[in-house]
Amino acid sequence: MRRLTLRQFRVFEAVARHLSFTRAAEELHLSQPAVSMQVRGIEKILGLPLTEQFGKKIFLTEAGREVLYASQSITARLDDLQANLAQLRGMDSGQLNIAVTTTVSAVATTILASFRGKHPKVSIHLDVSNRESVLGLLAANRIDLAIMGQVPEGLDLQATRFMDNPLVVIAPPDHPLARKKKVSIQDLASAPFLVRETGSGTRGAMERWFADKGMEILTSMEMSSNEAIKQAVQAGLGLGILSLQTLEQELALKRLAVVAVEGFPIMRHWYIVHRSDKRLSPVAQAFKSFVLEAAR
Repeated sequence: MRRLTLRQFRVFEAVARHLSFTRAAEELHLSQPAVSMQVRGIEKILGLPLTEQFGKKIFLTEAGREVLYASQSITARLDDLQANLAQLRGMDSGQLNIAVTTTVSAVATTILASFRGKHPKVSIHLDVSNRESVLGLLAANRIDLAIMGQVPEGLDLQATRFMDNPLVVIAPPDHPLARKKKVSIQDLASAPFLVRETGSGTRGAMERWFADKGMEILTSMEMSSNEAIKQAVQAGLGLGILSLQTLEQELALKRLAVVAVEGFPIMRHWYIVHRSDKRLSPVAQAFKSFVLEAAR
């Protein structure tokens, strides 16, 4: 019986991740027929279809999901092996794979720059994405560590808090509420808010805070990034609630102002996170220790 190859596993994993032969081919720098041939080769060996197509969409069959689970486990073990062997040649020759949520990207890049200054030969791969995507990367074991805000319960993750993350209400400097020394919650009742997408930790904290006060947010627009919200607030399209740590430049240049709302800031926290079953490489462990020591 023919055996499956590592190449086939890596190709199929890309197809399963994108649910697209075309996008998998682009990621792997292969032609689409080459990707299709690799997947058909696995199906021929196993005697089972791995994908099925309805209209223009591709879905994994039950056999496909089993192969994906096996391929993720195998490739992750091989990646760990390569990283650990690299560490035996000296810690600074290893690679750090990390993902951060968009809200924490400014903080994370500062931390990474400091770490890189101490370990200049470490190769760093950084993914900046929304919360759901970062959780997906952790679930697929494609990263060593993540830095994020709210960590959901029920997932097999180890999360260590290392820094406070205050959320504040922002407005243009000439907004009537920005000029008041004290703003009541009732003053916000009719104010339109620009919010992050559903699933965002910032939006979740914001909605919970207002719900606890018996109020519902008047949403004027939903946006997928903090930068978009900053620009929209500057343009006068509504108020926003963002991490104070992401506003340093805009506040210094007086492009935005923090509104003095009673009960604010909403205090959240940053966490460094990894899978509970993840065996951290020496480089990943060194970075985690660096973050916690820097916070202390």
